[in-house]
Amino acid sequence: MTIAEQLLARIGRILDDQEFPRLTAGLNAQVRLVVAERHIDLRIDQQRLALGGAAATDINVTITASEAAWKQLLQTPPPPTFHSFTALQLANDAFEVSGDPLWIARCRPALERLIERVVDAPMRSSATPARNVEQIQAGYRTVQIDDQPHHLYVERAGQGIPVLFLHTAGADGRQFLGQMADSGLAEAYAMFAVDMPFHGKSLPPVSWDGASYTLTAARYLSWCVAILEQVIQSKAIIVGGSMGAAIAMVLAAERPDLIHGIIAVEPPFRSKGRRNPYQHHAEVHGALHNASFVRGLMSPESPEAQRRQAAWIYSQGAPGIYSGDLAFYSDEFDGAVTGPRIDTARTPVSLLCGTYDYSATPVDGEKLQQVIAGAQLDVMPGLGHFPMCENPDYFRPYLLQALQRMNAV
Repeated sequence: MTIAEQLLARIGRILDDQEFPRLTAGLNAQVRLVVAERHIDLRIDQQRLALGGAAATDINVTITASEAAWKQLLQTPPPPTFHSFTALQLANDAFEVSGDPLWIARCRPALERLIERVVDAPMRSSATPARNVEQIQAGYRTVQIDDQPHHLYVERAGQGIPVLFLHTAGADGRQFLGQMADSGLAEAYAMFAVDMPFHGKSLPPVSWDGASYTLTAARYLSWCVAILEQVIQSKAIIVGGSMGAAIAMVLAAERPDLIHGIIAVEPPFRSKGRRNPYQHHAEVHGALHNASFVRGLMSPESPEAQRRQAAWIYSQGAPGIYSGDLAFYSDEFDGAVTGPRIDTARTPVSLLCGTYDYSATPVDGEKLQQVIAGAQLDVMPGLGHFPMCENPDYFRPYLLQALQRMNAV
């Protein structure tokens, strides 16, 4: 079979896909895949994908690459950046995605699911630890931040050394359910997962006037300091993912007196490819778009059901919160500035980087290790940008090893 024929055969998997209709309600679009000199035309209509020709003027999105590039996508597993539509668009020079940007955004959920079904990858698995979600205690805590009361939703589990989990941009504490429910972790650590203001079950403060939300390092730092001082009330190990990893580094530089150490999960150096005007746009379904956007950051080797749950959190974020968080993560944070200010003799640093993460790559981890003298770096093969929730079992040994390093200091 030619590469185009192999691609066409795999596209057939989505013709009766159960998820595709949920992602394409109201969408009518024409998509063209170009494999060298051959093209495959697809029609999205009535929440179904069908094969069918179209005039060039009717094509909304075109994905073009050489046979060699498509062959890499068809490998089992594909290399990083060949594994998802959003990776092809934003991080892979071998592919060209063309069309009106508004149409690309509208079609993203469909195209992300299409490539997800086309890709073949074995699942990375590890032993499943004992978990008990009922060990998690949750409720609201009133926290004073900048002289304003904030009602923060806080989950707690276990006893021992305090650990504060910080969620990624646009998400909430549910990302750490696999760790908060972990019976073994609960025997050694008092774990906290907090929905930051404007996220999850933490409402905006009553003083908010409805203006556009923008996260800054100063604002984020004030939130974390308030949580450490008023909720945890003792020094803690910070485990932060993505945006949470960035602020963990800021905490290590600015307030080492409040923390035992940091575990930066998918830490950025200078993040790229995450700002997108259609993350908050009146003509694009934000819940579908943003959930699909982050799904493209996950590993094809993580279980599909857990990837789906990880993306589900993003479908429930308030308008403008994800893009507002990225103002800090993508625009303001700079590891070259923050990293050298961290004293690892006082505040140990572990960097955990998944190979399928094109936003905060293992190369970014190496750059951070170079500017944070004494930082430990672990590259996690087969994991993406959300390892704590896209594959918590496989992620667990890396987290345990990093926690043990914190305990040894």
